[in-house]
Amino acid sequence: MANLITLARMALIIPFIFAFLANAPWNMTAALIIFVVASLTDFLDGYVARARNETSALGAALDPLADKLLIAAAFILLVRNGVIMGFGVVAVIIIILRELFVSGMREALGAANQTLPVTQIAKWKTTAQLIAAGLLIAAAPTGIIGESLRPLASAALWVAATLTLWTGADYGIRSFKMLGAR
Repeated sequence: MANLITLARMALIIPFIFAFLANAPWNMTAALIIFVVASLTDFLDGYVARARNETSALGAALDPLADKLLIAAAFILLVRNGVIMGFGVVAVIIIILRELFVSGMREALGAANQTLPVTQIAKWKTTAQLIAAGLLIAAAPTGIIGESLRPLASAALWVAATLTLWTGADYGIRSFKMLGAR
């Protein structure tokens, strides 16, 4: 059940993209609703997995992948439509590069029969990324709140980028120590 919820999060990325890109006055509201529903499945799948004792290797691989795909899609689209611009693009690059780096480290550890458990701060990082993206979608020119929210949304993006950089460094250090010990 938890894996099905995670797969649903991944499947919601496609309608999110179409809603975001639609040339209609309702597009950002629809995109925000889909994004929020997809984001909530991140918390729901973990709850269901723990409640039903359904943790699996597949779920452990799919859940962070679904998060990364949703976040990357949202931030790339927000850069594309100019909600994130200038120095904010650096925050997006930090986020995307960290996610790719950690995925690579997890793959290297898997090849060495080792795992890198998710930390509590990494869960906060994901939450911060989802909140920042949601606020930025709401702050888009046709978003439900509009551009008056943009300074707060941009600050949230930098909080997410800072947590992302911090957790990336932590995972990198721990991964290199684990891989160096072999």
